[in-house]
Amino acid sequence: MLPAVDERRWLLPTPLDGDDPAATGWEAGGELPEELLAILRRRGLLTTAAVRELLDPEVAPEPEAHFPSLELAVERLVRCCQTAESVAICGDYDADGMTSTALLVGVLGRLGARPRAAIPSRMEEGYGLNAAMVERLAAEGVRLLITVDNGVAATEALERAAALEVEVILTDHHTLPPQLPPHLALLHPAVTPEGSPYRGLAGVGLAHVLATALCRRLKNRQGLEIALNLFCIGTIADMAPLQGVNRRWLLDGLPHLGCSPLPGLQALRQLAGLEKHRVDAEAVGFQLAPRINAVGRLGDPQLVVDLLTTEDPERALELARSCEALNRQRRELCGAIEAEALALLEADGPRRPAFLLLAQGHWHHGVIGIVASRLVERFGRPVALLAGEGGGRLRASVRAPKGFAVDAALTACAELLERYGGHPAAGGFTVRAENVAALQERLDALAAIWLEAAGDGRAVEPEALLRLERIDREFWHHLQRLAPFGIGHPTPLFWTSRCQVVEQKVLRGGHLQLQLAQGEARLRAIAWRWQGACQWAGPVDVAFRLRRDDWQGVERFQLELEAIRCSGGDGVVLQRRDRTYWCRRQGDSLVIRNAAGEELRSPIHPDSGTLVASEESPHPYVQALLREAAMALGMAAG
Repeated sequence: MLPAVDERRWLLPTPLDGDDPAATGWEAGGELPEELLAILRRRGLLTTAAVRELLDPEVAPEPEAHFPSLELAVERLVRCCQTAESVAICGDYDADGMTSTALLVGVLGRLGARPRAAIPSRMEEGYGLNAAMVERLAAEGVRLLITVDNGVAATEALERAAALEVEVILTDHHTLPPQLPPHLALLHPAVTPEGSPYRGLAGVGLAHVLATALCRRLKNRQGLEIALNLFCIGTIADMAPLQGVNRRWLLDGLPHLGCSPLPGLQALRQLAGLEKHRVDAEAVGFQLAPRINAVGRLGDPQLVVDLLTTEDPERALELARSCEALNRQRRELCGAIEAEALALLEADGPRRPAFLLLAQGHWHHGVIGIVASRLVERFGRPVALLAGEGGGRLRASVRAPKGFAVDAALTACAELLERYGGHPAAGGFTVRAENVAALQERLDALAAIWLEAAGDGRAVEPEALLRLERIDREFWHHLQRLAPFGIGHPTPLFWTSRCQVVEQKVLRGGHLQLQLAQGEARLRAIAWRWQGACQWAGPVDVAFRLRRDDWQGVERFQLELEAIRCSGGDGVVLQRRDRTYWCRRQGDSLVIRNAAGEELRSPIHPDSGTLVASEESPHPYVQALLREAAMALGMAAG
């Protein structure tokens, strides 16, 4: 039997100290609802300056002071534009690489240069610039090449470029090697000063820095607008951290995406059904980015570059339809591979290994990473899916829950692998078929150690309790002030307790829809791809993200469920250091009993379900105990 989402462990937030001066709010955010203030405090935003920086980040500083060779790169590109020189933009086949390439191709073309995209084939050439590409471009007369989202590790290719007198401007955000290959100029977050707001830039952010510096030098306003449009798309699609200049530029650019001058973006909006909707970070992440990503996974990345650079609306619509078709194919492939993976796990019996490693020669390299992520979400364990590469080798995509370091695990298995790479949450490797069994054994041992220490990797960790009656247009407005959400600043996960399930049904596609009631408030809730119980008889606790739906022009709020559990009755047990307390709700009182049988009672507001402040302030230990018990029973706002 596959594990159910409602079996996940719940880790409720630690109650906040009501005596903390920050608990009453700050100058920059004091008007925010207390639930949102609690989230900001739990995320470490404890000062007025920190909250102000989140709500209204400072304008980006002059990039020339942060990127030592930016001026040299701009000077070279000015000559390129003034002489209509041919320039190759070498990108990557993911969303970051494709949007970066389109950004520079579109801007440089408008400034007088003759740019061309040069993206390697995912299936035939693999990642990044290679020597054969350099030789081909040089033979065609290219004497200037710009890498985007790759390049710093392409030693052989760049040495070949130097030998052929091809100048190279590197823009990349991947780890710098100990010794850099030959190049004309380098734009990389690591070369910026410590603490620079440019440190979190993805490839498209670095392309944006280069393009905007050039546009300002040549006084081209339209190029600035195009660069900002594509920066927003690529940054969200690549899941770059939404801090520093990333956050500032997204706040500046997202409101204008709906009126972008790029026909390709307008065509994508049309096919995604977003023509009458505001294009925010969520719309980009869940509607536009997958259509772009699908091309890099299954098709020719040039399709996306052409889409995002064409000035012909009819051509744009035709190209967007091709993206749409590939996205449908991607969904079908993911569904089929996921079903096969689950069948393989079922065939192995009820015991699950600590590290899930599954291989099928016919699986598609371009989508196994998506399926691996789904299995991580489902089982809470690290996952590697392997597809055939030919020559007795298999290529894998690896994903893992928070806390398990993929890069460290692969390094520990280095002698079994042909090649590997990645970061803590994700990675990839190539392995010979005869080494797969030994690799699985070693990865399983590493994951078992982690799992024993960390427990189930599927813990649900809501950040604040939010009663349903608090959800209205005003609360939504305040929540949007904290947007955009993403890596480093995720969409808040709320929870609430003791909801009555008024109505429930399973929708087509296996989604669970509920009507929840809490007091006088009623809201619809949806659990996507639900795998848990589908009938709820008693009160439930839910962990959720808040969404707004404008279906057919009618505004309504909806809970997007992360987890559901049966409410734990009226009692919980708290362990504080070496002391145990039994806590329950009794009528309009919170009752706490210690091991000696002594009871402490505190009144509860009959309507809101929150603790009633006492006229006499109890001891700080008792205050903290009351808050913790109230939180565990779903009665406290924080």
